[in-house]
Amino acid sequence: MRRSILRLTAATTALVLAALLVPLALLARSHAADRATADATARAHSLAAALGQALAGPAGRRAATTLVGSANGPGLPRTSVILADGTVLGPPAPVTDAVRLARYGRAFTYEPPGGGRTVLVPVQGAAGGPAVVHVGLTEGQLSAGTLASSLAFAGIGVGLMLLGLLFADRLGSRLVGSTRRLAAVADRLAGGDLTARAEPSGPPELRLVARQLNHLAQRIDGFLTAERENAADLAHRLRTPLAALRLDAEGLRDPAEAERIAADAAALERGVDEVIRTARRPLRGGGGTVVRADLARVARERADFWRPLAEDQGRVLAFAAPGGDRAVVLVRAEPAEVAAAVDALIGNVFDHTPEGAGMRLSVAGGDGGGRLVVEDDGPGFPDGHVPGRGNSSGGSTGLGLDIVRRAARESGGTVEFGAAAGGGVRVAVEFGGGSG
Repeated sequence: MRRSILRLTAATTALVLAALLVPLALLARSHAADRATADATARAHSLAAALGQALAGPAGRRAATTLVGSANGPGLPRTSVILADGTVLGPPAPVTDAVRLARYGRAFTYEPPGGGRTVLVPVQGAAGGPAVVHVGLTEGQLSAGTLASSLAFAGIGVGLMLLGLLFADRLGSRLVGSTRRLAAVADRLAGGDLTARAEPSGPPELRLVARQLNHLAQRIDGFLTAERENAADLAHRLRTPLAALRLDAEGLRDPAEAERIAADAAALERGVDEVIRTARRPLRGGGGTVVRADLARVARERADFWRPLAEDQGRVLAFAAPGGDRAVVLVRAEPAEVAAAVDALIGNVFDHTPEGAGMRLSVAGGDGGGRLVVEDDGPGFPDGHVPGRGNSSGGSTGLGLDIVRRAARESGGTVEFGAAAGGGVRVAVEFGGGSG
């Protein structure tokens, strides 16, 4: 934008200066030519008056020659006298039709074909017939003194051009600075920093954009806060049925069954608490603290949590990680988010495969983060179609895979869906590195 403003200002200023200074330069040149012509005409009339007296006497030609010689000095116009018999006193001069016309007593100025100007003044009272004073002006004599004025005009033009560019640069710097600050605030908002606000500056239009951007950020913050509070309230409402479920579990006659159900209810209550904490946790902006999770440990814990249910359904739930139980694979994500993604993948296997279908979890690490692969021995996706957010062919909410996608994306990773070796579903989740 700044360069465009400078180019536009330079072009506009150049056009205005050309429209102003070129006519002034031409006018100065015309004025100089008129001044030189007027001066030559006055000299010709003075010489013609003196020659009229000199040529009237017996020694007129000698006196006339002396007068003509004194009229031709350094830097002066070339002056000649053409007598009636065609004799030329002084520098050579042609006897043209204009000279013959001047012999009839008419003084005038004309521009010969070769350039310059010629002043012709008749000499009255000369013996032997009318004579004519011939004064020739060259182009250089006509334009004498115009170089200084032309340089002055050029200097004025350059000064005005530089002044215009300076003002344009200041204006462009102001506009560009305001625009960049707005872009920086928009980038912060896009990165999740909803506290970012723009300082209105610059022209009225940019100040209006800054105010509207601040209003938009405030509205988005309000909407997100309301939604997060709604999610926290909805999760909090689950506490009552969970408490009732715990009381029912305590009333069971079988102590082992009561303990198992109570443990499940406690785990579900911890999940509800985590939902409430997550809903009320401030959003992390782009410059927040880097969080890390041990992908191998979280996946192992979630596999151990789901293994009793898998055994009840006759499933094999296998887990593998390099280094066994001592494996550590750091990824850039919250432990709770990684756990939710693993639970979503394992839960999908339970929900969408028949009992007895096994599953395998494997974790691998590397310089770029960690990789979690979940495979099952089920029928696979219907027609090979991966359901999107909110869509499911099995009666669920369809949000499980979206939880996985979001966890991978926020860590800087990706998710790949494919077919396992046995025909089931294979989901590979790449998480961003947690070592930075």
